[in-house]
Amino acid sequence: MAIEVGTQAPDFELKDNHGRTVKLSGFRGGKNVVLLFYPFAFTGVCTGELCALRDELPVFENDDTQLLAVSNDSIHTLRVFAEQEALPYPLLSDFWPHGETSRAYGVFDEDKGCAVRGTFVIDKAGVVRWTVVNGLPDARDLNDYVKALGSL
Repeated sequence: MAIEVGTQAPDFELKDNHGRTVKLSGFRGGKNVVLLFYPFAFTGVCTGELCALRDELPVFENDDTQLLAVSNDSIHTLRVFAEQEALPYPLLSDFWPHGETSRAYGVFDEDKGCAVRGTFVIDKAGVVRWTVVNGLPDARDLNDYVKALGSL
């Protein structure tokens, strides 16, 4: 079960598609975070969602907000995926220990071995202010993220 609105977001430290370490608490006090979990790079729905975010990037990554996308793929897979799709924002690898961060947020599907489509809007204090969790085949609506960010 996904963590609830109003709770402190679990901190994490993951490598991005360039091998850099990204820590959620590093944004505390400075930026809101849109934390997006997705199943796998190179799949149809995931590619569509991540490219839609790319196309609307100034809404999701600016002086006030940071977009972080997390999957259980390796950093090497994420690097190729980001290059192929021209994704300029960090793609974080929850590869090893496998799914540890996805589990902390309650969005890891044990049977499938990957994260489901969970999104968390986290405020500058590190508190979850909005969330949505969709099943593997169901794309999320970016307009919902925009509304959630507008309420912060």
